[in-house]
Amino acid sequence: MKTKVGRNDPCPCGSGLKYKKCCALKQQQSAVEPLKDAYLRKHRIQLKEPKDIEGIRRCGKLVVETLQAVEAAIRPGMETEEINTIVHKMTVARGAVPAPLNYRGFPKSVCVSVNEVICHGIPGGRVLREGDIVNVDVTSILEGYYADANKTFFVGAPGPEAEKIVRVAAACLRAGISMVRPGNTVGDIGWVIQDLAESEGCSVVREFVGHGVGFEFHEAPQIPHYGQRGQGIPLAPGMVFTIEPMINLGGKELRVLKDNWTAVTRDGSLSAQFEQTLLVTDEGCESLTPYRL
Repeated sequence: MKTKVGRNDPCPCGSGLKYKKCCALKQQQSAVEPLKDAYLRKHRIQLKEPKDIEGIRRCGKLVVETLQAVEAAIRPGMETEEINTIVHKMTVARGAVPAPLNYRGFPKSVCVSVNEVICHGIPGGRVLREGDIVNVDVTSILEGYYADANKTFFVGAPGPEAEKIVRVAAACLRAGISMVRPGNTVGDIGWVIQDLAESEGCSVVREFVGHGVGFEFHEAPQIPHYGQRGQGIPLAPGMVFTIEPMINLGGKELRVLKDNWTAVTRDGSLSAQFEQTLLVTDEGCESLTPYRL
């Protein structure tokens, strides 16, 4: 007695179709794992749905407007604590929460990094002076969604070294964004940033990277700003992450100060950074924290 149904036999379900065109095909299709499930299982990456993207986009609008308010206020003679006050008050007034405040013990609502400070500068009594550069890194939580962006600003008129490092850092972010599209990889982003920075005689910080964002402050994947072309996780629609290259005018080495947060260049050279939150779309990418670079 024949017990095994052949591919060309009538389907046992009674549809009148051959088995290969009916239930066998359905079984084959159901065995294909949805992309969202595959990325979560393989990479711990949470692909975002349209409603989530819209929530992150609304939060990103607040982040950009906050950066604009800071830019309008920056001047020689102001203390970095004043920047913290601007960010905190504006964030809370809009019904949002400043994500850095008390995050893993960070004591302020924003990171403010001046000159040789690479990242995670704690606002306080440091006075901004003519010719300084200052990076302001804003992350907000609005209606449960996170968005993250930063910019490096000139304080007064920049000198040639300040002008160069800010120009190169901005160009590195533009280059990284240009590589964000389905089919490219995380390594493509790092490769193009490293190639550009080093061609200008600058260096790329290794210890801090971009990251997934949206449901949490830091999610998978990590986005290094150096690497090999074609290596790493393939980019897929629905991925949301930051690119935030930290570029040093001198060497890439750093040290962390006794506050366990403030990272500075080991050689005392200037460091600059730009960051945006990016969505991989079907066609390419969209910045969810758009500002002109």
